[in-house]
Amino acid sequence: MGAVKTQLKSDLVAAMKAHDEVAKSTIRMALSAIQSAEVAGDEARELTDAEETDVLAKQVSSRRDSAAAYHDGGREELAADEEAEIVVLEKYLPAQLSVEEVKAIVDEEVAAAAGDQKPSMKLMGPVMKAVQARTKGRFDGKEASQIVRAALS
Repeated sequence: MGAVKTQLKSDLVAAMKAHDEVAKSTIRMALSAIQSAEVAGDEARELTDAEETDVLAKQVSSRRDSAAAYHDGGREELAADEEAEIVVLEKYLPAQLSVEEVKAIVDEEVAAAAGDQKPSMKLMGPVMKAVQARTKGRFDGKEASQIVRAALS
């Protein structure tokens, strides 16, 4: 069992003892998502810590999208619920990078990919691949894409 899953299970017990309903339900959903990922595919297997972290990052991303949709629809109470779940899940993810840090990474990768050429949108694929490799799990891919697009245009 991965370290993330072990931590989730011990935190679930603590949340149950503390009667923390938000943490309890969020951790249960996270454990369920990890278990679903473990049994997906041809045969069941245990996930590595990195794979467990990826599952949790997808959960956070999904909740961010839901919260944004609720804000757009004027359902602030539901958006607040989603944001509370994000706070619980982010405890299990690596520290997030700031926008400035990602912009610096993007600038480095654009310079490396462009070489002597002028940066153009043709470099979007290689730059995004390099940026994703350096920011994996620590920054939202959609935001990174927007930053790369701005740097190349």
